[in-house]
Amino acid sequence: MKGKFISFEGSDGAGKTSVLKAIRADLEKQLGTSKVMYTREPGGDRISEQIRRVLVDRQNTDMDSRTEALLFAASRRQHVVEDLRPALAAGKVILCDRYVDSSIAYQGAGRRLGEQAVWQINRFAIDGLLPELTIYLDIPTELGLRRIATHRADQINRLDQEQLAFYQAVRHSYLRLQKADPQRIKKIDASQSLDQVVSDVKIAIHTKFPELFTDEF
Repeated sequence: MKGKFISFEGSDGAGKTSVLKAIRADLEKQLGTSKVMYTREPGGDRISEQIRRVLVDRQNTDMDSRTEALLFAASRRQHVVEDLRPALAAGKVILCDRYVDSSIAYQGAGRRLGEQAVWQINRFAIDGLLPELTIYLDIPTELGLRRIATHRADQINRLDQEQLAFYQAVRHSYLRLQKADPQRIKKIDASQSLDQVVSDVKIAIHTKFPELFTDEF
């Protein structure tokens, strides 16, 4: 089977972790664990995880926005070389928790560095490797923040310590990205129940890759 690259995006509180867990479990039942690779950004391998620790450290509140953007791109580059391309060459289905769209939304729009400027940094880093399918879990900003406060209060990191306007800018950026590339980026209403969101995601994946989730459609 040809390798497939699926990324998952969404503002904080959209429920990516829960959705990914369900999708991963069902795909592993169909394909076997050796054919499904779950990974995340920033992170995924030893070097990228070291960069992640710097990025999420709550003590690094004085980090410059451009430094942050460059660190994300550096982590992503290592991830592409060490993890993503080899997995695709091995015919695996990659489920990636965040990828380049996150940098455009969070650093480009949220940090006001400019979406095109951040894209150019990451264009160099990814060297042409974009997901074939991106699942964008969309949720109203206020609802997402309430979910964080309720369910993740003990896991807040540096990147969670932002104001409402920051997250609103991030969401609007994601919506622009989806509108500009609807063939790759599929928007899912993440304010629904988890079961419904997972079902909608499976439909989107099956539509793009008919050989996946064949027992359900």
